Amino acid sequence: MTSVFLLAIGIGLATLLLASAIFQFLIPTNDPILSPQEKKCQQIANEGYRLHEIYPDSNPDELPNDDFKRLMYLDELWIKECVSVLPADSIFDIINNVERNSPSGE
Repeated sequence: MTSVFLLAIGIGLATLLLASAIFQFLIPTNDPILSPQEKKCQQIANEGYRLHEIYPDSNPDELPNDDFKRLMYLDELWIKECVSVLPADSIFDIINNVERNSPSGE
């Protein structure tokens, strides 16, 4: 009787562990779902970060004129479309995504 009971508990635990593994595999928890506004801000941040990577140690006034204008436009757009609209958690998530996904690995 005891061995049947232990066997049933073992089968139940194995089933629960297998179901849990399947559930985690089918439903990704690490992929953030971004709103359209957050996607737009992610693109703005990616483009601005690429410009900063091209000129890592330069002051804005040392940049070529076209890149300076583009960077200023992106900064203005970032403030207007992202920082003033999205909650702080979303902003920090976007910043972390940009840094994590940068090709330099920083």
